[in-house]
Formats: sequence, C-alpha cells, structure tokens
Amino acid sequence: MLKLGIHVGVGNDGFAGSNDSANLIWEMDIAAKLQKVTQMDPTVVSAEQALEMATIGGARVLGMDKEIGSLEPGKRADLITVSLAPPNAVPLYNVYSQIIYASQAADVEDVFINGRQIVSSRRVLTLNAMEIRRKAEEFQRQIAASLKH
Repeated sequence: MLKLGIHVGVGNDGFAGSNDSANLIWEMDIAAKLQKVTQMDPTVVSAEQALEMATIGGARVLGMDKEIGSLEPGKRADLITVSLAPPNAVPLYNVYSQIIYASQAADVEDVFINGRQIVSSRRVLTLNAMEIRRKAEEFQRQIAASLKH
C-alpha cells in the first residue's frame, strides 16, 4: 500500500481490541516487524516509516493532516518526550529505530495534548489516581458479586 501511495496509519482501537494496551510504541513495533516477516524482507517498513504511519500518516488516514500529525504552526501541539536513560536506550544508533524497536511506553516522560501538559515526569496531572483505583475496586466487587448468582 505504501508503494502504491495509499495513506497508511498505525494506531490502536483501545483496550478491548489492542491486546489490553494503549501502547502506540508497541503498535508501531508490531506494524513494522509483521511486514518484515510476511514480506520476508528486513527493509520493508522502516522504523522511520512506522513512526510516520503513527503520526502524519494516521492524520492523513483520518483526513486531519491539516490539524494534527506533525509539529507545525497552526496545528495542535501533541507531543511526547521519551527518556534515553533506561538500559534499553543504550546504545543509541538511530533515533527512529530506538523509538520503534527499543523504547517502551514506560519510557515516556512527558505528554502534551494540544499544547497542554497532561503528564510530567511520568506523573499524570489531570487525573486522580486514588479515585480511579477506588472506583475500579468498587466495579471489581460489583462484577465479582454478579458472577456468584
């Protein structure tokens, strides 16, 4: 599809359909590696192409490439920072390969959505973790009780 000039995007469809994960780094890794295996060609879908499919490529697929998908004046400023401190980040040969094949979701340090910082130093700024945990435990008890009937 890429060779034919068809817009290709990578994303996930939420926790229910994406292996109980919202890990876009993992999705990019799998997208690149599956193509290498199925095509029996280690050069097919490079790390740079996988990152592009998850950013501007995904925006093109959604018809939103004028608003999102790249850092440009006038677009929404969605951005993450990825730590290069963990052992899986060493050695760094190619930044694209590092992000796609070696980085983990846990390596994300900061998240900005539409220019607003949502995560700082791996700490979510917009949610109450204790309240979410309490509510999840409440739902767990309700579900467990409903299964006993």
